Amino acid sequence: MTGTQMILVATDLSAPARHAVERAFFLAASTASELHILHALDLDILDSLREMLGGDVSAVRAALENDARARLDQLAGDAAIHRGVASRPRIVSGNPLAVIAAEADALDVNLIVLGARGESFLRHALLGATAARLLRKSARRPVLVVKQAPHEAYHSVLAAVDFSPVSLHVIHMARKLAPNAHLLLAHAFELPYEGKLSFAGVDEQVIRQYVAHEGETRRKQLHELAAAAGLAPMDYSARVMHGDPSQQIIALEQEYDCDLIALGKHGTHIAEELLLGSVTKHVLAESQCDVLVVSDARSAPDASP
Repeated sequence: MTGTQMILVATDLSAPARHAVERAFFLAASTASELHILHALDLDILDSLREMLGGDVSAVRAALENDARARLDQLAGDAAIHRGVASRPRIVSGNPLAVIAAEADALDVNLIVLGARGESFLRHALLGATAARLLRKSARRPVLVVKQAPHEAYHSVLAAVDFSPVSLHVIHMARKLAPNAHLLLAHAFELPYEGKLSFAGVDEQVIRQYVAHEGETRRKQLHELAAAAGLAPMDYSARVMHGDPSQQIIALEQEYDCDLIALGKHGTHIAEELLLGSVTKHVLAESQCDVLVVSDARSAPDASP
């Protein structure tokens, strides 16, 4: 994972979020990266509960902060997961989305690690929702959403590419996170107006030839992309599929027993952003394995919470 010197993992201290912290320790240990563990403590809701709490909100706030600090320190020092890494735990007050984004920028991290699900104070701000929102707004930093307990290094990685400029970044980041894993490069496509061609009177044989020709063209592009990424033929497998990208990615995950899916997100065009957003959302919802989302570095960040 050369070039990734700093990792930020965000946790809400729930049991599901522990998987994300454990994976972050695993990656930090295997890549000699500096690890920061962040807990965003959003206690603004206490103000609206002032009457119910009897007015002594400051005491309640202090108790919750002390509890969170103790639990975070215990997590960071857990010998069962820290793998000898001396992490830097930190609690920051504020909205989780804003806090994570601000800390990532301030530290200039190379990777953000989040849990796929979580809990928080009075279910006010689910980490799962935070992960999804951060992914939609993330414009510069790779985000790894952890779903599995990290018992070992990634062994089978599916890199889904669409030949946009971000595709090279997807391959590079997948190799950095899992240098010894089997790498499957995959591209799924649907053709413009394909569903309307039969309705318009185009012969089915012509449509099949159209699809076959496009498949061969894209297969060639996939191998050219692999070469551009510095991969030798023995470094990867390649699959080109005709059909809905979201469904094809999930099918390949199951077929190859993948434990990591890497895909790109870019926003140079609103239609592309909506499409890739829907693919990312579907993969996050339906996949069983961890998901790495790599953004087009050229995209302008959205700083709004």
